[in-house]
Amino acid sequence: MLIVGCGDVGRKIAARVQLRGEPVRCLVRSVESAASLLEAGLDASAVDLDRQAPAPGDLPDQGQIFYLAPPPASGDRDPRMRRFLAALPPGKRQRIVYISTTGVYGDCAGELVDENRPAIPQTDRARRRHDAEQQLRAWRAAGGGEIVILRVAGIYGPGKLPLERLKKRVPMIEECDAPWTNRIHIDDLATVCEAAMAHGIDNEIYNVSDGHPGNMRDYFDRVADRYGLPRAPAISLREARATLSPGMLSYLGESRRLDNRKMLGQLGVTLRYPDLASGLASCHPDVP
Repeated sequence: MLIVGCGDVGRKIAARVQLRGEPVRCLVRSVESAASLLEAGLDASAVDLDRQAPAPGDLPDQGQIFYLAPPPASGDRDPRMRRFLAALPPGKRQRIVYISTTGVYGDCAGELVDENRPAIPQTDRARRRHDAEQQLRAWRAAGGGEIVILRVAGIYGPGKLPLERLKKRVPMIEECDAPWTNRIHIDDLATVCEAAMAHGIDNEIYNVSDGHPGNMRDYFDRVADRYGLPRAPAISLREARATLSPGMLSYLGESRRLDNRKMLGQLGVTLRYPDLASGLASCHPDVP
């Protein structure tokens, strides 16, 4: 098993694999990250996919690959994925589970979205992910192996909460203007990734969310209340356009409610945290 981009989600998967006594190798971007993984007892090496392809010894002849590495921070293509796929040994059977984003659907005006919805990415961030999906499909069509694409909602959980924004009193849009958003707890995401590798149907897409959409304002308020922080100052949509970062505005500019029934049914997943209330309850208020 190979994990490409072994960050928070990858570490959770790797730890579970280790507990089962199975071999796992991790590729990360920096020497520092590789050293940290080695200290944790994982087989790891550093490969900067912006500059180099993985060495043959870093790649399995056949087997399971979790591709969790993000695209570059700019542009509308993912050259990292292209470089990685080109380095895979030809004529071998690989199975790749790829973490994409639900952002590839674009703005759906609050409609319920299943996997049959056409991808119409409207931001470069989403276009990069969609480009990676298309590269994987082309690789599969050329005989490279099997792929399973996970279109993942916003990830939250311990260490992945907007605590610094709340402490800095960064404003947030008021609830009447807030679009629908979707979430998945990081522990459940790791479970879904493993289920996709084991049970996902080749060339299928799965929406990954807890199935309980909310809105950004409610999310920030509930996190603030959980940690005893002041709620973010409320601003109008007009004020937000002049105040918030382009990245946050890109999230606020899209509204959709994800249908996760295919994930639950075909992957056989039972979520440990099926809604925000149970997920936030797992985050100890004294430990960010």
